Amino acid sequence: MSSRSHRAWVLALTSIASLMVALDTLIVTVALSTIRSDLGATLEELEWTVTAYSLSLAVLLMTGSALGDRYGRKRLFAIGLLVFTAASAACALAPGIGWLIAARTAQGAGAALLMPLSLAILSAAYPPERRGRAMGIFMGVTGLSVVGGPLLGGAITEGASWEWIFWLNVPLGLLVLPFVLTRIEETRGGDTGLDLPGLVLGTAAAFGLVWGLVRGNVAGWGSAEVVTALVLGAALLGAFVAWERRAPEPMLPLRFFRSRAFSAGNATAFLLTASLFGTLFLIAQFMEIGLGRTPFEAGLRLVPWTGCLMVVAPIAGALVDRLGERPFLVGGLLLQAGGFGWLALIAEPGMAYAPLVAPLVVSGVGIAMAIPATQNSVVGAVPPHMIGKGAGTNTMLRQLGGVFGIAVLVAVFAGWGGYASSQAFTDGFVAALAGAALLALLGAAAGLLIPRRRTTAGAEDGATDRPREVVRS
Repeated sequence: MSSRSHRAWVLALTSIASLMVALDTLIVTVALSTIRSDLGATLEELEWTVTAYSLSLAVLLMTGSALGDRYGRKRLFAIGLLVFTAASAACALAPGIGWLIAARTAQGAGAALLMPLSLAILSAAYPPERRGRAMGIFMGVTGLSVVGGPLLGGAITEGASWEWIFWLNVPLGLLVLPFVLTRIEETRGGDTGLDLPGLVLGTAAAFGLVWGLVRGNVAGWGSAEVVTALVLGAALLGAFVAWERRAPEPMLPLRFFRSRAFSAGNATAFLLTASLFGTLFLIAQFMEIGLGRTPFEAGLRLVPWTGCLMVVAPIAGALVDRLGERPFLVGGLLLQAGGFGWLALIAEPGMAYAPLVAPLVVSGVGIAMAIPATQNSVVGAVPPHMIGKGAGTNTMLRQLGGVFGIAVLVAVFAGWGGYASSQAFTDGFVAALAGAALLALLGAAAGLLIPRRRTTAGAEDGATDRPREVVRS
């Protein structure tokens, strides 16, 4: 297989896998009201249908990335695809909310192999000077899920039943698997060992912190359960850092964080995703509860927002290669904050749809500008044979950001509103949007730390572990 053909197959297959994973993050959003009604779910259980997926995905990401580096990225990618497909069928067969939450947890475990290994396989297949364009196309295809997720989820929920939003993954996963096994070349990371203490400490730390964030809304932020979870998570995180500093073959080389591009790129990704996921959890419900729309109508009215990722991300990815990441990170997050703030100012029960379009587009363009830039900043700051670990770190922090954003913004929503009436829901939604705008502004501030320009010198030199970074004033 020629190099060009191989790259095309890698881009197509990793993009489809990302599409599947992202679709199941987003397709549920417009079905939440129906699931709440059909399964008698509480607000906490409804939150868990989203966060259980993100929780297992976040805490297992570094494990998935490390296993791929050790035993082969293509092999573990294929296993992840099988697990994700089987778990999707289990979601569709769920007789109650507890089963659905458990199956969503298993879905997240499969996604924890697919997401970091998609980025690692794709990044390894492209040279640095062409990687931004590939990342833009990758995110553009992923953007199909952002556009199609709410729209397709609404159509299926309204026309058939919410279970069919999960059945969609089964034929797609079975169709893609043979091509993964035959069209992707096997690659591994630079380390030959497996950092088991790092895996255990890192996974336990992430689980403790995420559990505390998710349970804080219901159990109370000062409760023994939440405080214990957060304290233990922080202590385990400290132990993880201490171990990684002296481990012979660390799961996460801490020297990565000496690079401003790597550190600031990850901080920006965390805050961007926190703002985005927290808003995603509520905005489709606002369309249904606040504006009285059906699930399909809600999904259709989100297209001006979600469609921006598919259209803008490939263009932004190509321009990042020429202009550097910082303008797209800072500018994109400022637009995201401005759009969410604008929505907060005008949202009210029963309002016309037309005034919502402009702020939806503004925030959508900003998100689409920033996402490929964050990924390019991170994977471009590590040497080629460490891309798997760099991509795994980035994906883990993005997912933790999503869980953090949902937990925080749902807490704000519950403090200012609720489901009692359309007015009560809108009051909580407006307060949560203000919080989302603040998170995006913090992300823009972090983006200012990204180097203005980075060279790709030494990109093909696999002999060095040092992050590549040159600042040009």
